[in-house]
Amino acid sequence: MPMEYDVPDALGIVLVDDRGSLPFALIHGEALVAAAAWSLGESGITPVDLGTRWAGLVDSGEPVVLHDVLCPMTPPSFLAECLVDAVEHQHVVIGVRPVSDTVKQVVDGFVGATLDRDDLVRVCSPIVLPPAVVAGLDLGPEDLADLASLAAVLRDRYPVRLREAPPEARRVDSPDDVAVLEALTAVSEG
Repeated sequence: MPMEYDVPDALGIVLVDDRGSLPFALIHGEALVAAAAWSLGESGITPVDLGTRWAGLVDSGEPVVLHDVLCPMTPPSFLAECLVDAVEHQHVVIGVRPVSDTVKQVVDGFVGATLDRDDLVRVCSPIVLPPAVVAGLDLGPEDLADLASLAAVLRDRYPVRLREAPPEARRVDSPDDVAVLEALTAVSEG
């Protein structure tokens, strides 16, 4: 039986453009794109086709949830919580994960100081846009390809709240990452 979340009406897009063939890799026997679409629908958000024109989203008057196919196991509950937060407070909500890798500065082509990981996050899913933000934007598929760049643009123009996403929402960049995520999200039998 599907879970039900008390969420406002909203439209959601599973982002697949410019992500190569990885959206069609399998996780738990399903393509990443199917897992991401299921999560979006299970959260109570109405999925729309990526080919939907932005003007149509604006005309709906509803918030828009951008869900990256490379974060296929983002829990429906987290998508729903981010949507409610964005609508209640009328700010953009961006799901992020902590950075665990060592990150170095590069200055004039030379490796420099190590950046403090506590000051860094990695954008994942979702990015939730309240209706006023949707109305103030005119985005096409090319604008939705790089969520980190989109997040930077949004932070320059609108109030933004970063919400730490659960580990299951981690972004995958390779088949090895998919295998790790599959192990992380395996349901134990017994």
